[in-house]
Amino acid sequence: MHKLALLVVLIPLVFAVSLEESFGAWTRLHGKNYASKAEFNHRFAVYKDNLQFIENHNRQNLGFTVAMNKFGDLTRHEFAARYNGLRINATGYKSSPNAYKHDPLVEMADIVDWRTKGAVTDIKNQQQCGSCWAFSTTGSVEGAWKLKNGNLVSLSEQQLVDCSGDFGNEGCDGGLMDSAFQYIISMKTKGIDTEDSYEYTAEDGNCQAAQGKTGATITSFKDVQAQSEPSLTSAIQTIGPISVAIDASQSSFQFYSSGIYYEKYCSSTELDHGVLAVGYGSQGANKDYYIVKNSWGTDWGNQGYILMSRNRQNNCGIATMSSYPIV
Repeated sequence: MHKLALLVVLIPLVFAVSLEESFGAWTRLHGKNYASKAEFNHRFAVYKDNLQFIENHNRQNLGFTVAMNKFGDLTRHEFAARYNGLRINATGYKSSPNAYKHDPLVEMADIVDWRTKGAVTDIKNQQQCGSCWAFSTTGSVEGAWKLKNGNLVSLSEQQLVDCSGDFGNEGCDGGLMDSAFQYIISMKTKGIDTEDSYEYTAEDGNCQAAQGKTGATITSFKDVQAQSEPSLTSAIQTIGPISVAIDASQSSFQFYSSGIYYEKYCSSTELDHGVLAVGYGSQGANKDYYIVKNSWGTDWGNQGYILMSRNRQNNCGIATMSSYPIV
């Protein structure tokens, strides 16, 4: 065979082998084991598709990068079903009449980051449980408690998963932050337990709240004016960390790595994930951002965080449905 022809034949073979070796290394790194050869082949195909997406995305220089991570063998639809525990169609949603609204007379700081004020606990990991709503809830309560009483206490997501069903939440099958606030208020002086006394198991369980140790209480909660980014930004500066609902259904969110996230295919009304806005800032003209704490561990995103676009027409619904507790 002619040398050039032989080279043309070998290049695809080398590429195929390197991809399989890459997948093998990835499965070992993340402790993946598949029940059958058919399942292995399917997950390998998904991994290849995701890798191709990542390479194509990063070639376009869209202002943020994506990278292969522990979710590499899941399609975006499988991923959203497992990890995004909100199911909200917010079309026509209106916040309550007494919602927090931006006061144009209030001077806005250029940068706010509540992590530097000790009002944000370490990144947590919801694992394969659709409990994002519970982590968003504890995050805003932790911040409010710290800012009111001076001590930062990590609070129990598992209590919300196990105990707030009467308020409409469905544990690992999803829930709402406002419903979780209502549950905590109903506990009155018992409030919500500490993380240490009611540990996270990443699965639905029987309510054990009476055996726990109270970490924080709240008296009420308040919505932020719907679809208003000035109001959300002002609330972050004035109040503290804010619970927000977003659309996190795109592959670009699943594999986010760095930069300011802007996704043209995002919805501002179909919201499926609860997160925590802990600050905001800007990197220049048309590069405003929110600092958002996620609950997928430090091995996702930028050490567990994502910078989401600010002042870009409510991208991904960041300002559609936000709220905060009052201590």
